Amino acid sequence: MSQNPGEPKIVIDSDWKAQAQAERAKLAEQEKKSAAAKPAPAGDGDAQMEGLPPADFQTLLGSMITQALMYMGGFPDPETGRAMVSLEHAKFHIDLLGVLEEKTKGNLTEEEASDLSRALTELRMRFVEISKAVAAAIERGAVRSGAAPGGPAGPRVGPATGPSLGL
Repeated sequence: MSQNPGEPKIVIDSDWKAQAQAERAKLAEQEKKSAAAKPAPAGDGDAQMEGLPPADFQTLLGSMITQALMYMGGFPDPETGRAMVSLEHAKFHIDLLGVLEEKTKGNLTEEEASDLSRALTELRMRFVEISKAVAAAIERGAVRSGAAPGGPAGPRVGPATGPSLGL
């Protein structure tokens, strides 16, 4: 991660990244166990042959969690190697998980409901932590917000409105 000399560095607690990776590993292990225990559903042979995970609730949940974490800087951009923070996009994906929880209430297994509830709680807490860190960075002048692409030395703006901060 290269920074210009003299430019303040944003430091975000990396403990949550380790927790997120542990959650992903746990979900992957659960997927392996459930895939080994169940025969592949009819019509799903192509996905199994390509090494894709099963199309089930745990995979859907893991995918949506990954999206939220990605926009909270949990994974580096493959092109730049820098983490990308877009609070608006992270909030959108967390809100989608909230909609999923609301609309599936009473239709999930106890384990699925518990996994979704825990994921939402953890993501919401991390979102608040990162929002505070970004606000503090903006106050210190380490990051400028609100500038459009090509505008006066501001951060990149994502497809929606709001700053995307390269970390």
